[in-house]
Amino acid sequence: MRLLIVNGNTTEAVTQTVMEVARAAAAPDTQISGVTASFGAAFITSRSEAAIAEHATLAALAEHYQDFDAALIAVSLDTGLRAARAALPIPVVGMTEAALYTACMLGGQFGLVTFNHHCTSLYRERVEINGLLGRLAGIHTIDADFAKVYSDSKAYESRIIEGAHALIHGQGAEVIVLCGAQTAGVTGRIQDRVPVPMLDGVVCGTLQAEAMARLRAAKPTTGSYSALTSAQLSSISHGLKSLLGRGRS
Repeated sequence: MRLLIVNGNTTEAVTQTVMEVARAAAAPDTQISGVTASFGAAFITSRSEAAIAEHATLAALAEHYQDFDAALIAVSLDTGLRAARAALPIPVVGMTEAALYTACMLGGQFGLVTFNHHCTSLYRERVEINGLLGRLAGIHTIDADFAKVYSDSKAYESRIIEGAHALIHGQGAEVIVLCGAQTAGVTGRIQDRVPVPMLDGVVCGTLQAEAMARLRAAKPTTGSYSALTSAQLSSISHGLKSLLGRGRS
């Protein structure tokens, strides 16, 4: 099984970290490759940056998906997920979507630990889009710059643990989802200091992508997730234009 991981921001080091965590979680026969967005934000922290990253993610997928059985979008806002899922002939998984649904299978209510207050509403919207607001105990946001968290994630471990405990003891969370591709691998280091399951979106997304590839579900030929689009496309990459025109007869 061949898995493509797409990082929708432009920080190559994050892509490498995500691939290391994914390879540790994946089955021995799963081959993992990664690609980093060629344009956009170094770290996605706003709605406008997320909108740019949707284009960058789709463009990267269009250029590289052909040799793979599934794709994982390694951006915690699941940037471009639904458009990619409609356009590509292979399963596409979002890391946070995978973690949220996994949380529902491990407990009742879940809590999110996130970074940067500017993004708190965006994460709440991710939960709502997935129809899970009723399962959300709360969101604990650590006021920290994404780049600083990535460059020294160990320095933030105590604050992540404090946030998890606040959600557990103060808001009744029974599972914790740690958001952010830049924190891939952190939950494995701190799980023994948190009394409920802590989920890493990269791990959940990798395992879900493997399952979806092996499921071999049929691609829709009607509805909003079928691969149809307008033929009137201009000033986009050749790969993206070919992908978006693939479903036209």
